[in-house]
Amino acid sequence: MVEFRNVYMVYPNGTEALTDINLSIADGEFVFIVGVSGAGKTTLVKLMLKEEDVSSGEVLIQGQSLESIDYRGIPYLRRSMGVVFQDFRLLKKKTVYENVAFAMEVTEALAHDIRRQVPLALSLVGLHRKADVYPSELSGGEQQRVALARALVNDPPLLIADEPTGNLDPDTSADIMHLLKEINNRGTTVIVATHERQIVDMMKMRVVEIDRGEIVRDQWKGLYKDEIEDY
Repeated sequence: MVEFRNVYMVYPNGTEALTDINLSIADGEFVFIVGVSGAGKTTLVKLMLKEEDVSSGEVLIQGQSLESIDYRGIPYLRRSMGVVFQDFRLLKKKTVYENVAFAMEVTEALAHDIRRQVPLALSLVGLHRKADVYPSELSGGEQQRVALARALVNDPPLLIADEPTGNLDPDTSADIMHLLKEINNRGTTVIVATHERQIVDMMKMRVVEIDRGEIVRDQWKGLYKDEIEDY
């Protein structure tokens, strides 16, 4: 599903953001990418979305090298993945239904497919009764659920969430993480970049820790911090 091969990322100012990253994530996995702010998590996400290009090495999504994709192919790449951000990025002047439908409209989906898929996506996140309200009328947790529905409406095989609970209280964060696990149980590969210890420790999934641009731990059923480090 996702593979990094000897990836280095150096920004134009000389900052080395990632160093010799080797990482494989299989279909159907749920993986946390953890580390403090500035560790390299967001750079990793940007490379998967091809918002940045590697300095050397290779990133593959579903077997396709991103280095072989030109700018015309980037929209098609991103249609194969759903993305959720910390700040929701909802369109304020569109209703919940319209926000989710927009994700299908940009792919030139047929109207009858949109009418079928959007209610299903809203039902999945528990917001089918709020289709006609606007983002300003929703709580932070509800807005993140809309963002999830939008990310899932095209039925992508891969969901990437970059700090999805950063603006939410602990109880709401737990609800969102349980929803992500339910989505994963349906077969979607889920990658969550976060620096929130509580949700990682609660979920006990695969944990990949990045420190100063390097992978320092890859642990199954891991915690935010390796227990050995606490001694």
